[in-house]
Amino acid sequence: MRTIETRLADRLSALRVEQGWSLDDLATRTGVSRSTLSRLERAEISPTASLLGSLCAVYGRTMSRLLAEVESQPPQLVRAQAQPVWRDEESGFTRRSVSPPHPGLRAEIVEGVLRPGADIAYDGPPVPGIEQHIWVLEGALEITAGDDVHELRTGDCLRFRLWGPSRFRCPATTGARYVVTVVQP
Repeated sequence: MRTIETRLADRLSALRVEQGWSLDDLATRTGVSRSTLSRLERAEISPTASLLGSLCAVYGRTMSRLLAEVESQPPQLVRAQAQPVWRDEESGFTRRSVSPPHPGLRAEIVEGVLRPGADIAYDGPPVPGIEQHIWVLEGALEITAGDDVHELRTGDCLRFRLWGPSRFRCPATTGARYVVTVVQP
């Protein structure tokens, strides 16, 4: 059975080919080196959250949609033990697709966990104008959406449409567990 990393590598390669781009073209569009992109498409390395965010933005996809494309057809009911989990050990980010995206639906729910001191920046949204609702279940989280910085604590909920860069940062003393509801424009 092929791993999610292998299926993801294959899908990223297929997306590039569908666009008619060479690795050099993709490197120029993302600012990621050609060698890193090549190793990623051969499943020699696993992407960081930031790298995957850059690729999603270039391909006009949310991270959830891209990850759903490497899974089989998502069922209506997703048991907790079957929810896809992706980890970026480098940044300290764990992402669980609670309700995987479906081509006919616009919303999805994601659980995020960041370790203390985690700091992840995204150059831009995967889809301009995407709507996000972020509800902090545990800990503290600083969210930057465009030029606005918001400090959230347990129970707080932030909602916005994202048009520019974003950043998720945890204080050095605490991590965060949160839910993101993503709604396609």
